[in-house]
Amino acid sequence: ETDLINEEYSVKTNRTINIKDNNNSNSNNNNIDNKKLNNRDVVITSLIAGAIAGAMAKTTIAPLDRTKINFQINKDTSYSFRAAILFIRNTYTKEGFFALWRGNSATMARIVPYSAIQFTAHEQWKKILHVDLNEDTKIRRFMAGSLAGITSQSLTYPLDLARARMAVTDKYSGYKTLREVFVKIIQCEGVRTLYRGYWATILGVIPYAGTSFFTYDTLKKEYHKITGEKTPNTFIALLFGAVAGVIGQSSSYPLDIVRRRMQTTGVTANCADKYLTITTTLIKIYREEGIIKGFYKGLSMNWIKGPIAVGISFASYDNIKHFLREIAHIRTSDNNR
Repeated sequence: ETDLINEEYSVKTNRTINIKDNNNSNSNNNNIDNKKLNNRDVVITSLIAGAIAGAMAKTTIAPLDRTKINFQINKDTSYSFRAAILFIRNTYTKEGFFALWRGNSATMARIVPYSAIQFTAHEQWKKILHVDLNEDTKIRRFMAGSLAGITSQSLTYPLDLARARMAVTDKYSGYKTLREVFVKIIQCEGVRTLYRGYWATILGVIPYAGTSFFTYDTLKKEYHKITGEKTPNTFIALLFGAVAGVIGQSSSYPLDIVRRRMQTTGVTANCADKYLTITTTLIKIYREEGIIKGFYKGLSMNWIKGPIAVGISFASYDNIKHFLREIAHIRTSDNNR
């Protein structure tokens, strides 16, 4: 009887050790960057992964993004899903298939550095704020996301304004190239115009980036607790990113309307009204269009494109980053031999 008890105890102990070893192995494989890579390699791999992930996500949803912006800045056009489809069809008929991606060159010029900086800044802010070193770090997790958004927006904002202007004009009467946007703005409106809508953007990115990163990281942590897997598979990561996208976009959407009106004021007949400050823009939209039709115009389009973009962005970033860090780790190991 004593032998049986000892044997059962030994089996249970061995199982426990094996489970712990497996979990430790998974954790080590997925935390190569923290234990075996220097900070330079961590930053470089984050920048490359972020740039690729952002480019993939934005190119995928570019036609929907252009459609959304056109409805956001035009107070005289009511938004509906049918109207959005009609806009896409008319653009395709009049200007051709690739016109649906008009302004995407400006988007790429912005999103590649923006996404690279945002993801890299997020990792660095998490280190600075000591995120996830203990259980009670929810506020710091939100702060890391918000600060990453502020960092990336501040460094790339003029490109965002240029993208918005290209999206609301056609190739015949508007800006033909990204360079032309900057030249015309500086010549006709002054350098300060390149930062019109900046503070509305920052006020919007705080809840957007904070909520998006917080939601995605929290879902991954809960997934790890339930399954023991540190990194979810691609489908699960896409799903988590989509949920983060919906929550993040919804939390900041009214300020997205405000910044688009400010960025495109005076560009076309549809946006000839003067939206020069956050306060005047808020009052003008509220008085003329109301809360739902004004501040939440095109939100349903965002619920389609937002989850797709954020899902692709977060899932791609995690997979590309892990792949690049494995290569960097192999290279480092070979150099140390």
